[in-house]
Amino acid sequence: MSRLITASRFFIWLAILGASSAMLVAAGFYLHLRPGLPAVHQLLDTRLQTPLRIYSSDDRLIAEFGEKRRTPVTIDQIPEKQLQAFLAAEDARFYDHFGVDVIGLGRAAVELASTGEIQSGGSTITMQVARNYFLTRDKTFARKFNEILLSFQIEKELDKATILELYLNKIYLGNRAYGLAAASQVYYGKPVPELNLAQMAMLAGLPKAPSAYNPLANPDRAKVRRDWILGRMATLGYITADERDKALSQPLTAQYNATRTEVSADYAAEMARAEMVARYGDSAYSDGFRVTLTVNSDDQAAATNALQRGLEAYDQRHGYRGPAGTTDQVPADEETYRDILEAYPRVEDLYPVLITAISDENNQAAAWSRHLGEGFIPFNTMTWARQFRSTNAMGPEPSKVSDVLSTGDIVYVRRQPAEEQSAETVASDSDIADNETTMDENAAPVIAPVSMALSQVPDVQGALISLEAKSGAIQALSGGYSFGQNKYNRAIQARRQPGSTFKPFIYLHALEQGMTPATIYNDAPIVHQGDEMEPGWRPENASGEFDGPTRLREALYRSRNLVSIRLLQDLGVDDTVAFLDRLKLPTEHLHRDLSLALGSGSMTPMDMARAFAVIANGGYDVQPYLIQTIENSYGDVLYEAPPAILCDRNCDQLRENSPTPIVGFPAIRVAERLADERAVYILHSMLKDVIKRGTGTGARVLERDDLAGKTGTTNEQKDAWFSGFNHEIATTTWVGFDQPATLGFREFGGTAALPIWVDYMREALDGMPASHMKQPRGIVRVRIDPASGDRAAPGQENAISEIFRSNNVPERTAGNGLSGDDDANLPRNLF
Repeated sequence: MSRLITASRFFIWLAILGASSAMLVAAGFYLHLRPGLPAVHQLLDTRLQTPLRIYSSDDRLIAEFGEKRRTPVTIDQIPEKQLQAFLAAEDARFYDHFGVDVIGLGRAAVELASTGEIQSGGSTITMQVARNYFLTRDKTFARKFNEILLSFQIEKELDKATILELYLNKIYLGNRAYGLAAASQVYYGKPVPELNLAQMAMLAGLPKAPSAYNPLANPDRAKVRRDWILGRMATLGYITADERDKALSQPLTAQYNATRTEVSADYAAEMARAEMVARYGDSAYSDGFRVTLTVNSDDQAAATNALQRGLEAYDQRHGYRGPAGTTDQVPADEETYRDILEAYPRVEDLYPVLITAISDENNQAAAWSRHLGEGFIPFNTMTWARQFRSTNAMGPEPSKVSDVLSTGDIVYVRRQPAEEQSAETVASDSDIADNETTMDENAAPVIAPVSMALSQVPDVQGALISLEAKSGAIQALSGGYSFGQNKYNRAIQARRQPGSTFKPFIYLHALEQGMTPATIYNDAPIVHQGDEMEPGWRPENASGEFDGPTRLREALYRSRNLVSIRLLQDLGVDDTVAFLDRLKLPTEHLHRDLSLALGSGSMTPMDMARAFAVIANGGYDVQPYLIQTIENSYGDVLYEAPPAILCDRNCDQLRENSPTPIVGFPAIRVAERLADERAVYILHSMLKDVIKRGTGTGARVLERDDLAGKTGTTNEQKDAWFSGFNHEIATTTWVGFDQPATLGFREFGGTAALPIWVDYMREALDGMPASHMKQPRGIVRVRIDPASGDRAAPGQENAISEIFRSNNVPERTAGNGLSGDDDANLPRNLF
């Protein structure tokens, strides 16, 4: 008996010694590790790695940049059953423990011993929060002990709802989705509140192993995990048996959903991304910035569509360059067709298809697309496809399908909307409408072949920029046919000769120097003899003809080159460049000789759009800007573009007296006057005539009287431009090849660039009332003789009305209604 008592005492003391030793070791670890543990309050300050998101001015998503997809949510935005699904899967005793669940650990050990797998998880949600926010995933005792200690601290300082919210925003759920809201969009393409019970359980099964239980990569294992969670939810009383059984019967509906952008503005988005990285470095991609642009979604859609359609129209005017590729593997199965087309990407709205058969009898070609499935191309969509021979030459018009296509050709098509299909097209497909299905009583549904229109990806490129004239805000911008095809942003990077689009700035200088729309210049040949060092120069008008004595108004709207050269000669090249500097045009790439009058040198489309905005707004300095606001992940405004204040005098004082609402950024942008308002007003009038009766008459289809602008075409038709405006909007379009080459002898600013401008402005001006520059003081209207520019004689029948600055009114009166009676009295500019 005494031996038993002695042994018992020994084991008791041994247990006490062991427990004491364990407590001492634990205390030692705690004292050693405690100073290195982060403060729990840092959890609330921790910035979740959230991507950079770019929005239009009307709050539509343009783009998302960043490796991690995340959309933080608050606990009250998550349905109760979704919370219960995660609790059932990860930590059913979450509301009962203090950070570490001993019972849960025991249950996990039993599961591991009995099934070889832990279904319910050994770590509590609090431990996972500690690990995800502060600790590594190294499988060491020190890390686990840190995790436990930190869990106790978190439970002590934060309430359960906050802990659960932090968890649901941090967890990784596969496919670059971090947090519940991001996963809901990635797997199901909808917000969390719209998920059904089966989908909730599927997402709740992902934290344990985002790859192994991923419904996209491992659907079978994912379903097993989902069904186990549904069963456990029923066991825990979160759902009824009927709810469980209904959810168990649901099929897997997960599919990959890329971020759904709502606006096609890739070039603008890239500009914003670059500016954000310049401001904030790599944290721009992860700190959850929300950037709102000045771009309006409707205007941007109009710009994108107008540029793409305009480039396609130019491309088709010059013929069909042949298939993008060919194959001899026809006929074959769809898998083979899919492999063949894999090398040909979709380009915007153009789809690559394989021609599987042609039928001249039925006037169509059969086609197969990995995007659209089976389809057909009616002959009436390929009548444009004359063989391309050169920029200026094409083959004969095709008369049948086989003149254009062959079996095995790989070509690009546009899907035909149902309303564009002709009766012949619909009938040729057995009266089955596009994208509809038919049902025979004894047959499975048959998907009707898709009607397609032959197209091709344009070689030509272009740009469109539209600015709010009085502020410089970018309303819309497109830097090429397809950002996916080529990320080169021609709107801001392409330096090209502006051609005659540059002439208005020469004329504005002339008007400021006292010349008038009635000043006469001689439209006659100019010959500069060359020497051994330089060749001669004999400029001509585009028409090759000369009109003789011409008023400046007429010379501008008819774009007479020889008048512009003589005008610049009188003004002086150096003085004109100084004037351009005053307008803040970039002059470093302009030629310092008489060719400047014809738009030599180079400017970007953005440079031209900004310059015309200065004319459009009445002569004030505005600078283009794209970013309207920058907000952090908490919704705090870090930056807001200051409004532009048009200023005529005391501008420095206006700047000094303006408050600064956000540190580091001015409250206003002071836009100083750069040009005489009376000269600008007269130039408006002259440029309106470009549209009324000059080279820009194509814009008359808009049926507005407030539009003005200027066409431009460079030597050998390498560049085509149109810059136009009313008092509110200034828009520039450019068309050309990336490697300068002729557009063709029939292509000018009015044929290649103006139609794009018209298509865009039709949408941009829709519903906008006419906006004219207000007539300033000091403008008078006088009747003049159209031939001499002098005051009209009393009763002169052919007199016309002209506007002048009050100090520049013609003093001489024409004699007998005939100008130039006395050669000695003709203006010196005539010779």
